[in-house]
Amino acid sequence: MIQAHRDETGPFDRRAIPAGAIESRWHAADGEAIRRIDWLLPRGGGRGSLLFLPGRGDCYEKYLETLDQWHGEGWRVTAMDWRGQALSGRLGADGTTGHVADFAVWVEDLAAFWAHWRASTPAPHVLVAHSMGGHIALRALAERRVDPAAVVLTAPMLGLLPQWAPARLLHPLARLIAGLGDPRRPAWTASEKPGARPLERDRLLTHDQARYADEAWWREQRPGLAMGPASWGWIAQALASIRLLERPGVLEAIPTPVLILATRADGLVSYRAARRAAERMPRAQLVSFGAEARHEILREADPVRDRALDAIADFLDRMAPIVD
Repeated sequence: MIQAHRDETGPFDRRAIPAGAIESRWHAADGEAIRRIDWLLPRGGGRGSLLFLPGRGDCYEKYLETLDQWHGEGWRVTAMDWRGQALSGRLGADGTTGHVADFAVWVEDLAAFWAHWRASTPAPHVLVAHSMGGHIALRALAERRVDPAAVVLTAPMLGLLPQWAPARLLHPLARLIAGLGDPRRPAWTASEKPGARPLERDRLLTHDQARYADEAWWREQRPGLAMGPASWGWIAQALASIRLLERPGVLEAIPTPVLILATRADGLVSYRAARRAAERMPRAQLVSFGAEARHEILREADPVRDRALDAIADFLDRMAPIVD
C-alpha cells in the first residue's frame, strides 16, 4: 500500500493514500469483489457519512485530496469503484475498454452497497457523485433504491454531446452500430471522447496541470487503474439510461434535495441536460461555472475548486444537518 506520512498542518500529498484511510473489498451478491476506501474515524467531530461515486474510467485515487478534506470536516467518508473499472475488474473483451451490458447492473451494485454501508455508518447519509457516477446515483434515487438525506452531483452525465442531438435520436443509432459487431469493441481509439487526441485530454478535464499529472502518476504506480475508451455497448446503454431519466414524471417525483454543479464549458457531458434536470426536480439547485471550469470540477484550479467545495458545504449544512 502507498501510504502517506505527513504533518496534518502541511500540504496534502495527492500521491499517497492518507494514513487514516483503509482500502478493502466489498463483495456483491454474485461474489464480485468491488474495491472501496474508507476513512473510518472522522476528524473534527462526527458530521455524518458521505459516500463518493466516481465517473466513467475513474478511480478514487484522483479524489483523495477532496475525500480527505471532507474527512477533516468531520465526515465518515467512503468511496468505491464501479464494477468493471479501476481495480474492480473489467466487463469488456480486453483490459482497457469500458463496457457494461446494462446500467441497471451498476444501479443494483449501488443499491446493495448503500444498504450495507448505511446500516454500519452514522447519519445523516449523503451521496456525492461525479459524471457517470452522478447519472447512476440519480437513477438509483429515481428508482427509490437509495435514501440519502441529500445528493451532490458534479458534472453529471445526464446527456451526451453534441448537446443539440437528443438521446432519443442518438440512442437508436448507437444501438444499431453496437449491433453491427461485438458490442464490447471500443467506440474510439484514445482519450475521453471520439476524435480527441491524447494531448487534448487535459483540455477536457481540468486547467490544473499538477492535479492532471496526478492521474498519470497513479496509473504508473497501479497499472490496473488504466482504462481507455468506452465500448459501443456502453454508449448504447448510457443513452438508454439517459432516456429513462428523461421520461416525464421521473425526476419530478424525486423529493430529495439535490445540488448540481455543472460547467457550460464541459467537453464531455451536456450542460443543458444538467440544467434541465435541475429545473425538473422540485428540490434541486444548480451552481453553474463557465470557461474557468472543465469537466472535473473537484480537480480544477483552486479558485474553482474552492467555490465548488464551499457550495457543497453550504448545501449539506442546510439539507443534511448533524443528527443530535
